[in-house]
Amino acid sequence: MAPPRDGPNLGAMRERRLSGIPGFAIDRVAAEAGADPDVLRLENLDTDLAPPAAAIEATRRAIGHDDDNSYLPFTGRDRLRAAVAARARTQTSIDYDSADVVITCGGTEGILDALFALTVPGDEVVVADPTYAGMIYRPRLVGAVPRFVPFVIDGGEWRLDLDALSAAVGPKTRVIFLMNPSIPSGAMLNAAEWNAVATLCRERDVWLLYNAAMERIVFDRRPVVHPATLPGMTERTVTIGSVSKEYRMIGWRLGWVYGPSSVIADVALAHIYNTATATGIAQAGAVAALDESETEFAECVSIGEQRRDVMTRELAQYETVPAAGGWSQLLDVGALGFDSMTASKLLLEKGRVAATPMRDWGDVNGDRFVRFVFSNEPVERLRGLGDRTLQALGAAGR
Repeated sequence: MAPPRDGPNLGAMRERRLSGIPGFAIDRVAAEAGADPDVLRLENLDTDLAPPAAAIEATRRAIGHDDDNSYLPFTGRDRLRAAVAARARTQTSIDYDSADVVITCGGTEGILDALFALTVPGDEVVVADPTYAGMIYRPRLVGAVPRFVPFVIDGGEWRLDLDALSAAVGPKTRVIFLMNPSIPSGAMLNAAEWNAVATLCRERDVWLLYNAAMERIVFDRRPVVHPATLPGMTERTVTIGSVSKEYRMIGWRLGWVYGPSSVIADVALAHIYNTATATGIAQAGAVAALDESETEFAECVSIGEQRRDVMTRELAQYETVPAAGGWSQLLDVGALGFDSMTASKLLLEKGRVAATPMRDWGDVNGDRFVRFVFSNEPVERLRGLGDRTLQALGAAGR
């Protein structure tokens, strides 16, 4: 039998919708690493930190329960929407209600739904450079155009280039799309940067789409700022959240979107025709997770900070900026004369380190970096990273 051929006009469809959208390199690196126990697994945002025990038990109890084996309600179980709204009220002191929340199949589905609600084809979406590739290419999927604003290194930290931000927000800009702490760099915006973002949103009539998937995974006692609390931003901010990172529940694929009722109705419409509903048993687990004690959560953040510190010490001879929060940070392989693809290949082959190349994750801050994730390897294993990197890439300043 002859192999299947492309259907009619497939090439034209790709030109319209998928042209210029690359695949992830993460799964390729993971496949090449295989199951070798000697490989240091730093390529993917998995974690060995356990989900809340109550969430696991609630998920188990939901199996076979009729109400948790239903499509309805399409926008999420009432109890979970109420729990997300209560969490948002606690964080912001803004009077969010259940009606202001849509439950989604992970935060990433929420991103796509929100972009469908906030943009039309041809609109521009401002993103940081570097940023999570899913925040670059989902705007393209909805027909919008990403515009990059670089992070720059200042005083040993990543800082957003505010002059470049002001220049990037033009007449076609519809959304500023930011994550804090940011993937992959671990950068955190400070008060001056958030105020600059808020000023631009107000003065130029722009939405802020805030990816808050890691907003409480913060190191060095840094303050957490929710941008919806800034003057004039409650009605301009749409927030994306999930249980994947803060609650370590990656496999549940459960997220949410909340914001002004004027736009949440359209987010709900996009969600319904995108996935119809989030998984029922996952929603049961998420309700329990949102009751996790602050002590348990703080212990997980402390473990992450310890791992960040060990990784930073191991890479002391190289150019790397310690993550201010999140689960990953970057190594500047461009300073060693490598592009990210070559460095990733050498790290795996010679150092037995699986690391993600950052090509396609930014413009000026893309291909010169690889990402090291510290959420899935214990301190004892991370202590060998410096020697492994030296074996693979050589010494700095060689």
